[in-house]
Amino acid sequence: MGRHSCRLCPRNCGVDRRTALGVCGQSDEIRAARAALHMWEEPCISGTSGSGTVFFSGCQLHCVFCQNYNIANGSAGKNISVERLGEIFLELQQKNANNINLVTPDLFVPQIVDALGLAKKRGLQIPVVYNTSAYVRVDTLRRLEGLVDIYLPDLKFYHPQVGRRYANAPDYFQAASEAIAEMYRQAPRAEFVVCRRNGKKEKVMSKGVIVRHLLLPDGLEDSKKILDYLWNTYGNRIYYSLLSQYTPVGHLELFPELQRKVTSAEYEELVDYAVSLGVENGFIQQGEAADESFIPEFDGYGIS
Repeated sequence: MGRHSCRLCPRNCGVDRRTALGVCGQSDEIRAARAALHMWEEPCISGTSGSGTVFFSGCQLHCVFCQNYNIANGSAGKNISVERLGEIFLELQQKNANNINLVTPDLFVPQIVDALGLAKKRGLQIPVVYNTSAYVRVDTLRRLEGLVDIYLPDLKFYHPQVGRRYANAPDYFQAASEAIAEMYRQAPRAEFVVCRRNGKKEKVMSKGVIVRHLLLPDGLEDSKKILDYLWNTYGNRIYYSLLSQYTPVGHLELFPELQRKVTSAEYEELVDYAVSLGVENGFIQQGEAADESFIPEFDGYGIS
């Protein structure tokens, strides 16, 4: 972000966030809704002790089906200083978090860079996870080189018309694929460490890229195109996380196709397609993942 013009994401709104809100709905003051151990990320991220997750408020993408709507629209959350954010990172480390997991961090990258610098000077040693929609500019990601260890981006939409319909972002795939290429440049090789937690050994990721994709109802064609792109570009050099947890939310009257959950047959077809491509490094969801119990309370816990 320039001194007077915010261009952290592809919206390029150019707003001076010191005096006005950007398209993301945020000022230049850090706003976060929860900081706690989170058990529902990929196994190599959460492990058994949990991922030290910080949920930031606001969002530049505004997907119509967002499950975290109350923080994405900025209505939930508290404003905090850079110094306080650095303290939160250290508090999560003290709770034996496997990592610091920054969720929807794109809006606050300059402040996060400063907070990580402060925390690392005071002893922050665990890996840092950047958990993002991937609708972020490459220049923004370059500021994080050497500070982020694991990139955990979504790759949501392939066709421009899908990005336009669900997020008013026909350029989503172009922007996100460029962002993921930069993430891979920074963390091209997956690395793992073996930790002992509660008397048991577990393998957790310390470096690498995991690309998430959420299957939408009637979305198999778009999803297969995304898998084709990822496989042809990265093969098994990245990890894949195929999500079945889509949960219908309110205010979808204009999107009748989104008013149901994904069927097991749809999801199994996507998983089978990934296997047919040759995907070996991947995570799939089993059981009833489309459950609102997976959505935490954004009540300010761990922020103040």
